[in-house]
Amino acid sequence: MTAKKSIRGRIDDNEPNPVDVHVGKRIRLRRTLLHITQQQMAEMLGLTFQQVQKYEKGMNRVGASRLWDVSRVLNVPMGFFFEDMDGDIASQSPRMLSKNEDYCVAEAHQTFDDDPMKRAETLELVRAYYKIPNRAIARNLHDLIVALSKSNAHLSDDENDDDEK
Repeated sequence: MTAKKSIRGRIDDNEPNPVDVHVGKRIRLRRTLLHITQQQMAEMLGLTFQQVQKYEKGMNRVGASRLWDVSRVLNVPMGFFFEDMDGDIASQSPRMLSKNEDYCVAEAHQTFDDDPMKRAETLELVRAYYKIPNRAIARNLHDLIVALSKSNAHLSDDENDDDEK
C-alpha cells in the first residue's frame, strides 16, 4: 500500500492513521475487559463519551499526556496500547510515511514488550478464574494448569504442536 503523508499524520482520503486506529482498539479492548462504559471512562478522564468514542475509532489522535491518563485509568503500562501491532501498521506511522528515517534512534520495526501478563487472553483467563465461585475447584484448576505447564516444559514448540494433532 502506498500512502502519502498528509495533515496531522492522516493518510490518503483523510482516513485516520492506522497506528491511531490500533491504539484506539487497544483502549477499547482494555476498557471492555474491565467492564467500564465509555461514559464512565469519559468521567474518569474529564471528557465527553463522544471524545472517548473518537479515540477508540482512531478519529482523534491520543496525545501523550492523555494516553498516560488512559493508562492509569485502565491500569496498564503505556506499552500495552502498542502491543500486537504488525509491521504493516507500524510502517504507516507519520515518521515512516514522511520517509524521515534518518533521525530514528531505535529500529524502525521495533517489537514491543511481549509480556504475557499484558495480553488480552491472560486478562480474560484471570477474570474467568476469579469468577469461579467454588474456590476449592479454582485451586484444583490452578494446580492442573501448573502441572500441565511443567509436564510440557521440556518439549519444544514443534513437539507440543505435534501432540495437539
